[in-house]
Amino acid sequence: MMANVIDQDQQWLLNCLSATLDPNQELRSFAEASLHQASRQPGFGTALSKVAANRELPLGLRQLAAVLLKQFIKKHWEEGDDSFEHPAVSSDEKAVIRRLLLFSLDDSHKKICTAISMAVASIAVYDWPENWPDLLPFMLKLISDQTNMNGVQGALRCLALLSGDLDDKMVPALVPVLFPCLLTIVSSHQVYDKYIRAKATSIVYSCASVLGAMGGVYKTESTALIGPMLKPWMDQFSIILEEPVQAEDPDDWSLRMEVLKCLNQFAQTFPSLTESQFMVIVGPLWKTFESSLRVYVRSSIEGTEDSYEGRYDSDGAEKSLDSFVIQMFEFLLTIVGSAKLVKVVANSVNEVVYHTIAFLQMTEQQVHTWSVDANQFVADEDDVTYSCRVSGSLLLEEIVNTCGGEGIDAIMDAAKKRFNESHQQKAAGSTVWWRIREATLFALASVSEQLVELQVLEMTRIDVGNLLEQIITEDIGIGVHECPFLYARIFTSIAKFTSVISHGVLEQLLNAAIRAIGMDVPPPVKVGACRALSQLLPEANKETIRPQMMGLFSSLVDLLNQASDETLHLVLETLQAAIRADNESSASMEPIISPVILNVWALHVSDPFISIDALDVLEALKNSSGCIHPLVSRVLPYIGPILDKPQQQPDGLIAGSLDLMTMLLKDSPSDVVKAIYDVCFGAVVRIVLQSDDHSEMQNATECLAAFVSGGRQEMITWGGDSGFTMRSLLDAASRLLDPELESSGSLFVGTYILQLILHLSSEMSQHIRNLVAALVRRMQSVQIVGLRSSLLLIFARLVHMSSPNVEQFIDLLVSIPAEGYDNSFAYVMSEWTKQQGEIQGAYQIKVTTSALALLLSTRHVELAKINVQHHLIKTAPGITTRSRAKFAPDQWTVVPLPAKMLALLADVLVEIQEQDLADDDEADSDWEEVQTEDIETDKDLLDSLCTTSSCRPTYGHLEAIEKVFNKDQDDDYEDDQLRVVDPLNQINLALYLGDFFVNFCQHDRQLFEKLCQNLTQSERDAIQMVLNR
Repeated sequence: MMANVIDQDQQWLLNCLSATLDPNQELRSFAEASLHQASRQPGFGTALSKVAANRELPLGLRQLAAVLLKQFIKKHWEEGDDSFEHPAVSSDEKAVIRRLLLFSLDDSHKKICTAISMAVASIAVYDWPENWPDLLPFMLKLISDQTNMNGVQGALRCLALLSGDLDDKMVPALVPVLFPCLLTIVSSHQVYDKYIRAKATSIVYSCASVLGAMGGVYKTESTALIGPMLKPWMDQFSIILEEPVQAEDPDDWSLRMEVLKCLNQFAQTFPSLTESQFMVIVGPLWKTFESSLRVYVRSSIEGTEDSYEGRYDSDGAEKSLDSFVIQMFEFLLTIVGSAKLVKVVANSVNEVVYHTIAFLQMTEQQVHTWSVDANQFVADEDDVTYSCRVSGSLLLEEIVNTCGGEGIDAIMDAAKKRFNESHQQKAAGSTVWWRIREATLFALASVSEQLVELQVLEMTRIDVGNLLEQIITEDIGIGVHECPFLYARIFTSIAKFTSVISHGVLEQLLNAAIRAIGMDVPPPVKVGACRALSQLLPEANKETIRPQMMGLFSSLVDLLNQASDETLHLVLETLQAAIRADNESSASMEPIISPVILNVWALHVSDPFISIDALDVLEALKNSSGCIHPLVSRVLPYIGPILDKPQQQPDGLIAGSLDLMTMLLKDSPSDVVKAIYDVCFGAVVRIVLQSDDHSEMQNATECLAAFVSGGRQEMITWGGDSGFTMRSLLDAASRLLDPELESSGSLFVGTYILQLILHLSSEMSQHIRNLVAALVRRMQSVQIVGLRSSLLLIFARLVHMSSPNVEQFIDLLVSIPAEGYDNSFAYVMSEWTKQQGEIQGAYQIKVTTSALALLLSTRHVELAKINVQHHLIKTAPGITTRSRAKFAPDQWTVVPLPAKMLALLADVLVEIQEQDLADDDEADSDWEEVQTEDIETDKDLLDSLCTTSSCRPTYGHLEAIEKVFNKDQDDDYEDDQLRVVDPLNQINLALYLGDFFVNFCQHDRQLFEKLCQNLTQSERDAIQMVLNR
């Protein structure tokens, strides 16, 4: 009653609240400022609570007061909280607020009840149970009072919000008293409606989720807690699922969805307990699955009933049919993925797959949206969107992964049945017969990898290729306007099965796709045709397709002019495939294609995805016979002025232009490199020297590296002034190695310097001392690990270049000071030995590892003077928190440098041998031999590096595992540049290390045995294996 008394202060608050809703902005701002000032006065929280609780006041004001109260609680309730602001609410005021809120939970207005519940839940996070012991008894009393349904709803709404913030201390105390009350509600369908029962079930799910999180540490306790309660809940869930799913009844869907969420959580958290009770819900679950399909077909697929798509209840929960069906698939996914539960449904896999394919049919909403919006069609196809189609396809994948051949047979049986059904529908005159056939193709495509693999191995009794050929042959002749989405699905799906479909049918499909690109057909068909062409063109017979290629290029260019951002990527990808499939036609089309692609690139230069796609198309053109010279001639007049005036260009254009230049320089003949040099070299150098934009500097550095790689020694004479080019290159190196420059700006300096010392070794030799000093200074200021690794790679390459006089290089490093260390050698080796295990890339690992072996082979006196980090010392048990790390930093054992170097070399040998053992039994092992093509050799390089790779029978297994260091080499342009030109890439690291350990042991056995004392047992075993050859 006291909430209804309005005094002077209360009236002022009501006036302020009303003013915040006034259309006059000045009045609103003044009222908001007044409320903010009032929030710092004692009693403000109580005043808001009274307004929220006063049922005689307007609904809008009460709801606003409740929202402000929640914000007030967050800021002023708990000192020490991250969001706390002074002053704190007094204990007396807190008690009044808590009491007022509890007595308002049975408000008849759902929005008020929700706002009040949120405020209660906010307080409970701080006060319950210690400072608010009567909260739970009050809630339990309220939800048990069948005469006050508003109170039941309010308490459940509050508990639902509160359960989201429960921790592993609260739940064990709450579950024993709360679950029986909730079970009473869920089981009393004659008393409580479905909305209330769903809300009660959602609380069970929240508590079960917390118990699931506890399972790892308190598995026994959580199992003992939930075990006795599981059976009555499973029985009740079976009763709910037993009834057929109702059409146009979102409360029914919501209740079932919450039941499925609980079952899913139980299955994941307590699989052993759930297995013993699982049979009781198998039959009812199947009835829900079957009946939901009938409702889904009418509501979503046919659109004759309301599916409540995109609608939410008063608590913000989605109430659509789709959300329920997706949750059902998620539970089925858990069942199939569980070794314990899948056995229970193993006999029903055929029926599950058969029904799942029907769920994959396009909905009426999708048909409408995709027909008019190709962008949305592409986006939904590319992205794993939240939909029944995606959820159903994931279930099919899991069935195949879990059930193997039986799962494949189930999918193929279901596909044949659905295909025959579509025949019957078509014969009966149905206009939507194509839907189930499209869904069948979608289902088959979702498991295409497994289907193809098993058919190749002849492990499936049904010929998927034959079935697909039957579909193509029958449907490809249908009018494209009659069934555009079926056409689109044929194009996108069949391309995934090329290895099991005859060449004749593939050629028929390819021709149909080429025709579709040039026809006036619905957008989804063109999208499908593009996807098919991207897959089929690379394997197509060039002579067969050549007569159609000119028309295809014209059609794709036209399509490019019409494409929007979503479809642009697809068209560019298709155009790239077409260019690579027919170089001769590409040369004829270059004058038409290049301007369009350059325009696309320029318009989207700041979009990393589209601009890269456009560059890929231009690169494919560049690599086509007869295209590079006209393409470069077309680009340079445009790019030159841009690079000359970088300050006047829009964001992204300079960095993008540098990327374009780098692409044109890559693997180009020297006359092309010279032409680009004449127009752009000076501007690129100036960008490195003057720009503060890190992306521009990075791209300019890569461009200079490409200039050096392409121009080589010839490049020194191009500048007119004989010293201009070398001075420019050294000036750029000096800027990039400036220790004051942010690390990001220098990110690619390592690749650049390596190109200089590989291709301009004689010019660089006179600058080695200054280069080394600059490298040391730069490395000491580096903040990026990858940059430090690239600088260490330069030192490693210099070690090789100094061979056979490696001792002289060590002396050079010793003579150069380094801040905080005795000399640069001590610093470099300290960083090198710390970083070696983190170095990535086949080329990088080969060069740095073999360089360590060369350094150790010198037995230089300076090696023994240096001590470096070895193994991390575990100082205390438990998790290392940030505060603990701050006061107790990591500690390391310290060993002499030679011992650490030997350990690092042994570690590489261990990794190689372990990889060999791991892959020894793999039938599909694709280990490759080292490339043997002729390469240019450097007169300064160690000749022995080439000879130590000679094959020895006792090292056959080591040669086989060279792939450990050669895999994925085509993914990085920088690595590609270095691999092509550097003879060190020919090193077979396994053989090289074997020879090193044998020679070291033979020439200085005493030192070798002494250093081996610091090795782990696995390192010793690895070395012993090669010594015993």
